[in-house]
Amino acid sequence: MANSALLVMDVQRDVVAIADDGSGYLPRLRRAIDGARAAGITVIYVVLGLPPGDPEVSPRNKVMTNILRAGLFTEGAPGSEIHDDIAPQQGDVVVTKRRGSAFSGSDLDLVLRARDIDSLVLTGIATSAVVLSTLWHAIDLDFGLTVLADACLDTDPEVHRMLIEKLFPQWADVVAVEDWIKAIAPQ
Repeated sequence: MANSALLVMDVQRDVVAIADDGSGYLPRLRRAIDGARAAGITVIYVVLGLPPGDPEVSPRNKVMTNILRAGLFTEGAPGSEIHDDIAPQQGDVVVTKRRGSAFSGSDLDLVLRARDIDSLVLTGIATSAVVLSTLWHAIDLDFGLTVLADACLDTDPEVHRMLIEKLFPQWADVVAVEDWIKAIAPQ
């Protein structure tokens, strides 16, 4: 596990306010983060950040255009900050991306290569957005992949279920937070 990183993606205040379903998502994610730190696994927070004013977003990009209209993900805005319940600690890495995948417009690949990381553990909001986009990108970059099923969240529970149960297992190990923590716990 020394060559692994836990990616905590788009767990920003405004996103949590929209997506959190009251199922205990943040405490489960916190447990995964604490487990990764205890096992010596790098924790990398990935946030979507758009420059204030007129960021470079094509009107052809429906997702990003809707994000702009909703006023989400503006760099420096309180709602764009990482949620307090899972805030980074000293030694964690924070990467800012400009689009859906954690790799898009960020220096994530550089950070991973510099640390000789070859396996990623994916968590975040939303399963159908950043998790799916990052999974596809990471497959093309030949990373080993694990998805923590209950540390991902989506506004559409049926889409989340379909991705976690049917699609993701074709390309990644899909496990629950508690099972993953048991597997990585120092002996």
